[in-house]
Amino acid sequence: MLHRHALIACFVMLVAFPALAAPPEVPRVDGVVPLDPQPEAGDPAMIWYDDFDGPARSYPESNGPLVDAEAYGGSGRSLLNHYPKGSRGEGGRKIFFGDSPAYKPVRAGEKFEDVYWRIYLKMQYGWTGGGPAKLSRATSLVSSNWAQSMISHVWSSGESLTLDPASGVVNGEVVTTRYNDFDNLHWLGNKPVSRFKIFSAEESGRWVCVEAHARLNTPGEKDGLNQLWIDGRLEAERVNLDWRGTYDEYGINAVFLEAYWNDGSPVTQDRWIDNFVVSTHPIGPVTCSTNPTLIRTPYRGDGSLAAWRVEIAEDENGSGVVWRSADVTNSERVDVNEQNGEFVGTHAGETRLKPAGVYFCRIRQQSDSGEWSAWSEWHQPFKTEPAGTRIGAWGLLR
Repeated sequence: MLHRHALIACFVMLVAFPALAAPPEVPRVDGVVPLDPQPEAGDPAMIWYDDFDGPARSYPESNGPLVDAEAYGGSGRSLLNHYPKGSRGEGGRKIFFGDSPAYKPVRAGEKFEDVYWRIYLKMQYGWTGGGPAKLSRATSLVSSNWAQSMISHVWSSGESLTLDPASGVVNGEVVTTRYNDFDNLHWLGNKPVSRFKIFSAEESGRWVCVEAHARLNTPGEKDGLNQLWIDGRLEAERVNLDWRGTYDEYGINAVFLEAYWNDGSPVTQDRWIDNFVVSTHPIGPVTCSTNPTLIRTPYRGDGSLAAWRVEIAEDENGSGVVWRSADVTNSERVDVNEQNGEFVGTHAGETRLKPAGVYFCRIRQQSDSGEWSAWSEWHQPFKTEPAGTRIGAWGLLR
């Protein structure tokens, strides 16, 4: 009898207190719906702008298709970097400008010594193998056979990105004789690498903003600068650089987007590039309305999605939260307004975000068994549309 009662008690406990399900995977804000057109499209500082939507822009050298399977903001197209297993990948674009001696450059005849370039990058969910080595570079071409006086490489280092600046000048003379003349380049330092593991599986499956900056040194001085921002944070910096010695004939005149994986991809996988901008001024993230639409990554975890929540802050550390959503239960998107959440802190009583601001997001989700994920890190920065004035980028310049 006692044995039977014990079995009944165990059954009752199992029904009343089922085993707790594992919390779902921590989600991310995949993107924010940008304004169309973006302010950079008509900015006098803009050297090149391509959101890969509409008629395809012409590049002197390009490979790889534009696709609509992935695009920042949920619509449009992006540049596909495709990596069959064992291959070095395909999907690149080369733009030449200013005083470039190669091809017919845009903004021909100008000389640029201070250049920013920005892309959005998305790795296929579950990305494997770390970084594919090459992502982008800015360079100064000084001859028709592409001898280079300097190169600002944005390359991978393990799961991180790094800057690997190089000079092709000795005693005021260009010593390189061709493109990638590694025997005659000297390297200015590739550490530290980014803290952000952009090529990790954990950060895959969502769009990340990557911006680089190269400023040539004053001829004869060691005051050159190379910087890298990822997801709104300054992640790598090289200061007091001697890019070119006293050489002063050519400026920075080309930016390349690249897919090349030195060792080949360990599996077949893809990544995508969107919203490519080259400018003489800081660029920063995409610009959105003051009631932007946020898009979450797909639900992953036990069971199915019950709800998700998102918060918006004025800084990268989340110390100034300005909007909290209610539970979102029936959509992969949420509009930031007073119907879907509450404006708080410095935005208490408002009905929209403030113009010309930079904001960051964090997000969590709940499974149908009631388990909540942890909050994501603060990420996915965006700007809000200006109130009649040109806005800057990160506010991180020195």
